[in-house]
Amino acid sequence: MPKKDQLVVGLDIGTTKVCAIIGERNAEGRIEIIGLGTCPSKGLRKGVVVNIDSTVDTIKRAVEEAELMAGTEIHSVYAGIAGGHIKSLNSRGVVAVKDREVSRGDVARVIDAARAISIPLDREVLHVFPQEYIVDDQDGIKDPIGMSGVRLEAEVHIVTGAVASVHNIIKSCNRAGLEVKDIVLEPFASSLSVLTPEEQELGVALVDLGGGTSDLVIFLDGSIWHTSVLALGGNNISNDISVGIRTPISEAERIKIKYGCAKTALVRDDETIEVPSVGGREPRILSRQILSEIIEPRVEELFSLIKREIVKTGYEDIIASGLVVTGGTALMDGVVEVAEEVMQLPARLGKPRDIGGLVDVVSSPMYATAIGLVQYGFENLAGPALAAPADEGLFNKVWARMKRWLGEFF
Repeated sequence: MPKKDQLVVGLDIGTTKVCAIIGERNAEGRIEIIGLGTCPSKGLRKGVVVNIDSTVDTIKRAVEEAELMAGTEIHSVYAGIAGGHIKSLNSRGVVAVKDREVSRGDVARVIDAARAISIPLDREVLHVFPQEYIVDDQDGIKDPIGMSGVRLEAEVHIVTGAVASVHNIIKSCNRAGLEVKDIVLEPFASSLSVLTPEEQELGVALVDLGGGTSDLVIFLDGSIWHTSVLALGGNNISNDISVGIRTPISEAERIKIKYGCAKTALVRDDETIEVPSVGGREPRILSRQILSEIIEPRVEELFSLIKREIVKTGYEDIIASGLVVTGGTALMDGVVEVAEEVMQLPARLGKPRDIGGLVDVVSSPMYATAIGLVQYGFENLAGPALAAPADEGLFNKVWARMKRWLGEFF
């Protein structure tokens, strides 16, 4: 049985499924996936918990399946968060450098200065991503520690979420018998597993197409410059299919997964599908092109909204690497082609990379977030958590920060 401290568990609590993935690090430092558990999700809507009991039950089932596959017990997880409540902004902090040489304490203080923004009481900071540091007007610095100077500035990207939504995820995990090590923004987790360092450096937009939400992350110079979450996803396509061909929503979801195509031009004229009817009526035979004609406008609308979001940020000219599309909805035929057509950018399908173990099982866009959570966990095992543990409130986080500041002076 693997040692507990060698294991990291990523828990992707999504609108359509809850996915638990267990990873361990081998002797070469490579992450091996040793356990996978999934369960259809019933307690979430558009990425937000709307039924605690259903969410707890779903988490338990997914975790038990992963435990059985890995032959170990799970006690703590890195949980993902998304939803329309996620907001982000860029900020800047400035501090004076002690002893004329930048130390770790100076970097911590300038990050705290940058994150000291006014946010409503019902929101809390989830992540602070440093973009670049400036030492005495010298910009473009990624690691300023050890540099000489008297003034240190930091440009950061801050992600905030609704306190209630964060605590509902923590509460659901706690009731399932799990400690939450950290709450991680899901599109950021996906970026860890599917993007290459070259793409992040050159400029890339990652679009994570989930069931309830579509998430966007923009990278440049190896740092995050923009994040946003659209409350539109694969479930909207399923609803369109259900209404368009008059079939139950569960059957519409099955038909979408099995026969769906986002580009009508890719479907042959002679292809047909069997559509179950409602109210006990006989199933009908329909052309697959009709199904595609229902799906295509919705997918085009989705990428049009994403394009509008990118244009609104002013970063449309810096995405030199193009677009990377991941998430379960990205598996549908024609999605990448529609993305290229609407966005006028090169696009590719994003699959998890640089992993070992159950590669043939988890090498799919639908597991990108959960695997990214595992990778985030291994990167942050020794570092401080960015989110409060379940028993720690906002007051305790502020008190801990004050003690760290005071420790630098005494």
